[in-house]
Amino acid sequence: MKKVLLLICLIFTCITYSQTKEFKITGTITSLEDNELLESATVHAERLKDSSIISYTITDAKGYFNVEGKTADSQIKLVVSYIGYKPYTKIINTKNQHVGNLNLELANALDAVVIRSSAPITIKKDTVEFNVKSFKTKKDANVEDLLKKLPGVEVDDEGAITVNGKSVNKILVNGKPFFGNDPTITTRNLTKDIIEKIQISDTKTNAQAFAGEDSDGENKTINLTIKKENNKGYFGKTAAGIGTDGRYEYAGMATRFKGSERIGLLAGGNNINSPGFSFGNQRMQFGGNNRSFGGGQGIVTSNNYGLNYINAFGKMFELSSDYFYKNSESDNKTTSNRETFLADGTSFFTNSYNTSFNESDSHDASVDFEIEIDSTFRIDIESDFNADINKNTYTSNSESFNNSNTLTNDSNSNSIADSNSKKFNNEVNLTKMFGSRGAFLRVELTANIDKSETEDLVKSETNIYGDNPNQILRDQYSDGNTDKTEIGSEVTYRFPIISRLLYFDVGYEYSNTKTTKIRSTYNLDQNTNDYTDFSNLLSTDFEYQDNVKKPRAKLSFRNEKWSTSADIAYVNRTLKNTDFLRPETNLEREFNNLEYGLGFRFRKNRTSSYRLKYNFRNGTPSLYQLQPFRDESNPLNIVTGNPELDPTKTHSIRFGVSNFNWQDRTGFWAFGNASFTNDRVIANTIIDQNTLIRETSYANVDGFYSIQGGGSYSVTKKWEDFGSLKSEFTVFGNLNKNINFNNGVQYSSKATSISPRIGFDFMWDDVFEIRPSYAVSFNRNTYDIDSFSDKNFTSHDVLISTSTFLPKKLEWRNDVKFNYNPNIADGFQKSAWFWNATLRYSILKDQGAVGIKVYDILNQNTNARRVATEDYIQDSSSTVLQQYAMLTFTWKFNSLGGEGKKFEPSRKRRYRG
Repeated sequence: MKKVLLLICLIFTCITYSQTKEFKITGTITSLEDNELLESATVHAERLKDSSIISYTITDAKGYFNVEGKTADSQIKLVVSYIGYKPYTKIINTKNQHVGNLNLELANALDAVVIRSSAPITIKKDTVEFNVKSFKTKKDANVEDLLKKLPGVEVDDEGAITVNGKSVNKILVNGKPFFGNDPTITTRNLTKDIIEKIQISDTKTNAQAFAGEDSDGENKTINLTIKKENNKGYFGKTAAGIGTDGRYEYAGMATRFKGSERIGLLAGGNNINSPGFSFGNQRMQFGGNNRSFGGGQGIVTSNNYGLNYINAFGKMFELSSDYFYKNSESDNKTTSNRETFLADGTSFFTNSYNTSFNESDSHDASVDFEIEIDSTFRIDIESDFNADINKNTYTSNSESFNNSNTLTNDSNSNSIADSNSKKFNNEVNLTKMFGSRGAFLRVELTANIDKSETEDLVKSETNIYGDNPNQILRDQYSDGNTDKTEIGSEVTYRFPIISRLLYFDVGYEYSNTKTTKIRSTYNLDQNTNDYTDFSNLLSTDFEYQDNVKKPRAKLSFRNEKWSTSADIAYVNRTLKNTDFLRPETNLEREFNNLEYGLGFRFRKNRTSSYRLKYNFRNGTPSLYQLQPFRDESNPLNIVTGNPELDPTKTHSIRFGVSNFNWQDRTGFWAFGNASFTNDRVIANTIIDQNTLIRETSYANVDGFYSIQGGGSYSVTKKWEDFGSLKSEFTVFGNLNKNINFNNGVQYSSKATSISPRIGFDFMWDDVFEIRPSYAVSFNRNTYDIDSFSDKNFTSHDVLISTSTFLPKKLEWRNDVKFNYNPNIADGFQKSAWFWNATLRYSILKDQGAVGIKVYDILNQNTNARRVATEDYIQDSSSTVLQQYAMLTFTWKFNSLGGEGKKFEPSRKRRYRG
């Protein structure tokens, strides 16, 4: 019977497609009042019977449009939308035709409130807005599912989002944060049915947006908007699961919307390595920073609770706040084998086995105030508080063999470390605008306090063999306190040279960071059987000050297409360290350097842009690298700083290009970064070949460079009343030249890698979806020292994700990944199949679901990996989450607008273009 039904469906589909007609509609859009050509107006064709969208495009700089598509309908409706104008509609015959010049009439103030565009996409200056109902997804899709359907938007398996190759670093709901800084809490917990529009723009701070400044264009912000009339009521969901091997999860979320006020609650817990909040979704069920495809380190049990409150008090004052409490336990065992190469052509081998158990409790709270005194004066206040309590139990065993496979040293260590830290960060930003030409004065004040207390108990045994055998036994107790205070200020004044076009900024930055660190270490006194023998060698007591003064200037130009800037700064930095235990290591250094940069950005039109940026920057060595203190906390790796180090000098160049063709549904972006560094600070290690003890210091070297590049091309094909196919090809590559020392011999190495990937996303509407992809990574390391041999590494990844939605209430999802790394050493797993599956059935009028999910069906989860650096290769593996099955229940509720079901309009608009 099933075969007969499938055959009937195929025959019906063939008949339907045999009757479809191709059409091509061209024309020009202008304003009625002044006959102005309107760029970036949205033009779409929709079906008369259900208003579903067949195809769409936007006009070019000359107001020209070209809409192409296929449909079986004899007539269609042509709709034109543009911000500030009344929509234009016209019913036309389905055929190739030129409709000529179409005039749009200005909308009055009342129209602007009443009229809502049905266009799938709207261009608003530097913001692209998508109409959610124009993009088809499964019925209970969340925001992440929806984002994957938007042109130019990519979401990886970890939930990270990019738009035309630029990272999304902020996700807002009605212009405000939803819950903290983890975007997956928003994208994986909010469902499509409460969202009306998705707006994507360049990331700006509140102060930048208020003053009308341009952003650097390196990151994107996504804002999810909810209909005003539906911005009242409750929305939420709960989930619970119980599984084999004692596995469990629970999660709950509830949010109340009431005009400008929003209150949210979150709760979640599990022992399946999910640090976030999960709701039984396949591929997402393993949490915020999920490990749904295996790997990871250790087994984590966690509980998370959160509270969020946002409100506006009148037109002047807005408050955003949240609080999170988290506790977790993690258990991990790691095995590693390392081969270290020496300049004389020999090598030695180190095998290690480590176990760790960590318990942590943390409290995070933030409060943000936005005060807009009037249209020219704004105050932003941000305060963040964090408190962490951690306890870590750690054991380590290692042994090293020389080139003749003779045991040279071994060690074992057991430690218990407790820490208690508190951080309090505050920032105040005041922006005052002057006149209408774009002048403003901005003052930023920061005050950060960081305090921590630590206690450690360490017992270790180190054995050194060979001609001069030695045994180092340690039984020590340490306690310490670190106090860090940072005070800073920044003043910027903008002079408009040409109103709203050319600006000159002058500014001054000042910061002073003071760190006081006391660590007292005591050896066990055998006579008193107590830790009373003070160790001057392993104790510290110092005060460190980092003082920075930075006057700067910037010239910038910006119009509709061009954005250029040139900046210069003079950096005066003073580092002073006072060591109360070892006065001979006292240190004071002053650094004076110029920094400068140039930037260009060109927007050819609203869909394509180009950017180029050059910077010269200096990097100051850290105190650890500068301080001439001999650190012998690890008897096999002794480190001494170098007080004569110079600051690093880095020239960097970045470029990027992106373009999306709305008519052809093709997208392209590419980027390239290159940096060239002199006086780079690197470790200079001398290894005693008899004992394999490391003596490390630091030195400046020239000649380092790093070059990265990559790009992506995607095309989407859609069929009316059937589905869509998205194809994408991406490639990333990098070339790094490193300068290093090996037993006093300086050499260079080059690491080259290229990683192409091809992927497809085929969706048969409401029936089936499959997302296969293949990625391969080629790596090559070369050396200019004869004793090191060049190395090549290759790894392969195949991923297939499927979703089946038949029968109607049943949902079956599978994620299968195959990884093959032939370079892994013998004894470690070189390849693995990893398969997760979920079966869910909707109940309670689709408000609930019951399901079963199976993690790692084939029981092959592994995180064996190989790391290759300039002078060693290491193979390692650690504890991973093993196979389990889990029964789940999910329930969601929605009363937004009083009757959640009425959120959807009577006429459903679906994108089928």
